[in-house]
Amino acid sequence: MASPLFGEFMGTLVLILLGNGVVANVLLKRSKAAGSGWMVITSGWAFAVMAGVFTAIACGSRDAHLNPAVTLGFAVSSGSFAKFVPYAAAQLLGAFAGAALVWIHFHPHWKETGDANLVRTCFCTSPAIRDVLANLVSEIVGTFVLVFVVGAIFSRAVATAGPAAGLGPYIVGSLVWGIGLSLGGTTGYAINPARDLGPRLAHALLPVANKAGSDWSYAPVPIVGPLIGGVLAGLLMRVIGF
Repeated sequence: MASPLFGEFMGTLVLILLGNGVVANVLLKRSKAAGSGWMVITSGWAFAVMAGVFTAIACGSRDAHLNPAVTLGFAVSSGSFAKFVPYAAAQLLGAFAGAALVWIHFHPHWKETGDANLVRTCFCTSPAIRDVLANLVSEIVGTFVLVFVVGAIFSRAVATAGPAAGLGPYIVGSLVWGIGLSLGGTTGYAINPARDLGPRLAHALLPVANKAGSDWSYAPVPIVGPLIGGVLAGLLMRVIGF
């Protein structure tokens, strides 16, 4: 059953289950982790990426992108776009499934949490200050850093003198932790169209207690921004010759 598409699906599912899970753990009422803050959220997302990458590889995807922006960036860098649409579809489905599992796992807590904005934040991102251009730039910059540094981690130059085999997922998780700590406070650092769109669709479609609208007016930002960031990183990787 192992295959690249199954690997991308399962890896993204685990990414969202643990990533959105830590957000729900911190924000939902009567969770024992309620109010534990940004450090817990960024750490949880870092571990979620690590777990998702290992899962994707074990389930058949040696690429373990888990992110259409990463897939697009590497497609631009290599000049081959054959994987983009099938990988993006698998990643989006995995993100939806992961968000649905978060809803199931925290089922009693949605009713206890009266703030519809907090409920939605457990699924998808929203900006600290709503300014479309500034929010778009934040997502472009964060995703550029993600894709470019991932390219650097696995580049030929680093591989020659770089980390031992098997350390890649830990290093990428640390990178996402760093992005969250340094750049994530402006928009909640989607840096991944599937991470935002899949759970936003889940929020819209599932019977989540105390939910309001899914804020579709903001939804293009965490889709378009990461894709632009991925393209820019891919172009630079191509020029440098990663």
